[in-house]
Amino acid sequence: MMKVISNRNPPKESCIEEIRQGQKTILWSDDNMSISMIFNNLTRQNFKADEYKAYIRNITFGEMGFVPGTIELYKGGILIASGIIPAL
Repeated sequence: MMKVISNRNPPKESCIEEIRQGQKTILWSDDNMSISMIFNNLTRQNFKADEYKAYIRNITFGEMGFVPGTIELYKGGILIASGIIPAL
C-alpha cells in the first residue's frame, strides 16, 4: 500500500531521491528515476502477488537491508510518499 504525501516537485538543484526507513536512508540516487521505481517495487505497484513475495523475501530483506514496516520516498528532502513493506 502506498500513500502519496506531496505532489510538489523539488527544485532541480535538489534532485536527490531517497528511500528511508526509521529515519535512516537505505537507498539514494540522483538519476531521478531508479529510486521511484524501486519504491514502487517495494510497495507492490509493479508485481503480482507471488512475484512480490519473492522480491520482498530475496531482494528487499536479503540484499537491500530493509525490514518489515513503513518506508518513505523523499525527493530533494521533501516527503513525497510512504508505504509499508509487509512481514511475510
